[in-house]
Amino acid sequence: MHDEYQTLAIERRDDGVVVVMLDRPEAANAMNTQMGLDLMHLFEGLLIESADLRCVILSGRGDKAFCAGGDLKERRGMSDAQWQSQHAVFERMARALIGCPLPVIAAVNGAAYGGGCEIAAAADFVYASSSARFALTEVTLGIMPGAGGTQLLPRAVGERRAKEIILTGLPFTAQEAAEWGLVNRVVAARDLMAASIATAQRIAQNAPIAVRQAKQSIHRGMQMSLWDGLAFEIEAYNRLVPTADRQEGVAAFNEKRNPVFQGR
Repeated sequence: MHDEYQTLAIERRDDGVVVVMLDRPEAANAMNTQMGLDLMHLFEGLLIESADLRCVILSGRGDKAFCAGGDLKERRGMSDAQWQSQHAVFERMARALIGCPLPVIAAVNGAAYGGGCEIAAAADFVYASSSARFALTEVTLGIMPGAGGTQLLPRAVGERRAKEIILTGLPFTAQEAAEWGLVNRVVAARDLMAASIATAQRIAQNAPIAVRQAKQSIHRGMQMSLWDGLAFEIEAYNRLVPTADRQEGVAAFNEKRNPVFQGR
């Protein structure tokens, strides 16, 4: 994973947590083509090589917007072919984010509209500031969600609520998002990053292979029947039995000390 991108600010911490900031505050962190390419490159890179990283926090620069969605100023005047070419980047970015082997926490610090809401929904879970707002406004622009919104939102909030959100295009609050199942936790804006980091650190302290296997088992199993999911789960479980981390975890418990996991 590179540390320098045109539209992202990357902070690698010593605790295995990496903070990724959408960094176009002058445009409410709206996603232009370059941001789509940067996010695609970053998350596809994590699919291949995540080194010593154990958890990702994804947030937005500033205190007003997480991501205002697609950059409509850049899109103005695009031909159909140009629009579809750009959107192919966004589609690939969304798939890379959903497929990231590391846990991803979206720390939604402000408006998460359109593609910004889809990015939040693609994370493993969401913490939001009390002032955050969410919306999928695409139908008000003559389009529809196309970066996972029609698939991810119903899985989080249920089909009927998702239809209401998507077909009206109306915004909703962080508290409503929490009540409906899109957001895990709502905190004061000043506490958002600290709360996100605390949870990421907790995840990072656990056995990294176990965390990744558990994430995969939950995510894949949700797409299967119960019996197929149980079969997938035990295959993921069996991958952990011969690991050094499994031996270390049991040894640390019996020796009454904190385990030191190596990801092996």
